[in-house]
Amino acid sequence: MLTGAGISTGSGIPDYRDARGAWKRPAPVTLQEFMGGLPVRQRYWARSLIGWPVFQQARPNAAHLALAKLEHLGRLAQLITQNVDGLHQQAGSHRVVDLHGRLDTVLCMQCARRWPRADWQAALQHANPRWQTLQASAAPDGDADLEGVDFSAFEVPPCPHCGGIVKPDVVFYGENVPVARVRSAMECLERSDALLIVGSSLMVYSGLRFVHAAKARRIPIAAINLGVTRADAELDVKLHAPCDEALALLIRQLESVEPA
Repeated sequence: MLTGAGISTGSGIPDYRDARGAWKRPAPVTLQEFMGGLPVRQRYWARSLIGWPVFQQARPNAAHLALAKLEHLGRLAQLITQNVDGLHQQAGSHRVVDLHGRLDTVLCMQCARRWPRADWQAALQHANPRWQTLQASAAPDGDADLEGVDFSAFEVPPCPHCGGIVKPDVVFYGENVPVARVRSAMECLERSDALLIVGSSLMVYSGLRFVHAAKARRIPIAAINLGVTRADAELDVKLHAPCDEALALLIRQLESVEPA
């Protein structure tokens, strides 16, 4: 099972692309941009300061709960998610590979220490008390569409341990997914008899690679997605439907044939 941003829209977290697979907004910041200049980090963390509370309060929706149920029924061997919201785990899923990391943790790029985003949020608020009153609509990466302000006035604290640059513990564009995560997911795919994609356009290679691997193994590939995917030509089955409705129907069908 591979999930993408489309599965979390029902939890109030916006997705990235429209039904044609095009960006709904400017592309996210790249690792090179984030590490290359303080102005980019100021803009990122200012927007994130405003958007994080919305992201933090998001709760699993019916689609997340359905996948946890599939695992409980023994029908889901491994869940690979491109999302960074942790909602699968909140819903009760245990066999989860967070392919792109987790937004509820931050990472120092110098000393490699990790700590809770909640603690980092407190540090951002302490350094920028006046910014907490600003409001903006939520964006997909736990930030907000905050524009028209002078980001040069935003203070970005250094790592409290070594003074290094702090970034969210997620895979940015231009950054490679850690090899161990890819290996873990691929090893499970090797033992699987099918691949189901839910809520992903597969426009980035980090997800598309699993379709290619499944195709090479000649196992069935199905997708539930509202819109095109980059792998439409390689799918055996595709359902154009909301994730929660389609998965709820799947659960009912499986439960109807499960022994009492």
